[in-house]
Amino acid sequence: MSARLAAISLMLGNLVTAMAVLSPAGMLSDLATGLSVTIRDAGLLMTFGAVVLCFVSPLMVWFTSGIDRRLVLAAMLAILGAGHFASALAPNYATLLVVRVLMLTMAAAYTPVAASTIAHLVGETRRPSAIAFVFLGWSIAIAAGLPAVTFLAAHVGWRETFAVFGVAAVVVLVMLVASIPPGLRNPPLSLGSWEAIARQPLVLVLLLITALWTAGQFVVFPYLGPLLSRLAGGGVEAVGASFAAMGIMGFIGNVVATGIVNRFGAFPTSVVFLSALLIGAAAFAFGAGSLIVMGMGCAIWGLGFAAFNSMQQVRLVAAAPPLASATVALNTSSNYVGQAIGSALGAELYARDLLYAMGYADVAFMGAALGVLMASRRLG
Repeated sequence: MSARLAAISLMLGNLVTAMAVLSPAGMLSDLATGLSVTIRDAGLLMTFGAVVLCFVSPLMVWFTSGIDRRLVLAAMLAILGAGHFASALAPNYATLLVVRVLMLTMAAAYTPVAASTIAHLVGETRRPSAIAFVFLGWSIAIAAGLPAVTFLAAHVGWRETFAVFGVAAVVVLVMLVASIPPGLRNPPLSLGSWEAIARQPLVLVLLLITALWTAGQFVVFPYLGPLLSRLAGGGVEAVGASFAAMGIMGFIGNVVATGIVNRFGAFPTSVVFLSALLIGAAAFAFGAGSLIVMGMGCAIWGLGFAAFNSMQQVRLVAAAPPLASATVALNTSSNYVGQAIGSALGAELYARDLLYAMGYADVAFMGAALGVLMASRRLG
């Protein structure tokens, strides 16, 4: 079977997974109105999901490490599809929260399992670019998925929007089963595997970097729509355009990173794209009040987020190749730790009406991540 078709299926699976995690950000106001809760409560749909994911992702990778990769990935996509359909039927906020937590708990390991699966299917020299390609799904989720969510929720309804993504999960499930060969297995992970990771200073520092930059992003990201509206008077079209600009630039950034990483190396590529994240966050924060400047900040921010995340995966795989599935799982867990910290801080600042402080907090986290990244070079 074609490794290229398998890579496309895995990438689209990441798109579905990303939409499961991120979709509330695109319809925060509609969820709040439809469920009769505050914007802060609607934002906590992402926070609680991230809290669960940060613990469950490595555990799910551990428990499923010796099982056929195709079976694991297919089961996770089936759960995501069922979860989206159940979300569409949720009668109230509490039910939707429980459905999302259960859905994300069962599908928590899709991203690290997808990364380890593509590593089985391509040669070592193609592995960095192949992993980066699989992570394009997250870029596409913001480039096309979140603008689509914003439009559909505003014009059709949030329930119907969840149903659309349920159908998408089923379609990708069929593609994945048709393209991933059976019998792919990783060596089962043992407690010794986690102990070996704990003795890798570079891996631990990379995980810290992931938690820092993701926390910065998620102070603002779930509340991007309300912030653009309240600080700069942006409507539905402006919010959708900002998500689209962020995602399109994210797609471009990841394509560029995929093309240059084999030539220049993962560390220099990481510096470039984390710097873009910091510059974009600063433009958004210090340009608050101007819709144009805030939109430009979203675009520059978008250039960095997917590419930098891909480079983190590449550096982790290179740091400890035999432990790749575990380190990528821990990186995904660190992503969710950052999401939980950032979105919880964002919710508190938003509830206290400290809207400008949200952007400044984003800048502080990104600056800290860049400082730790520069220090990580000494570790290899």
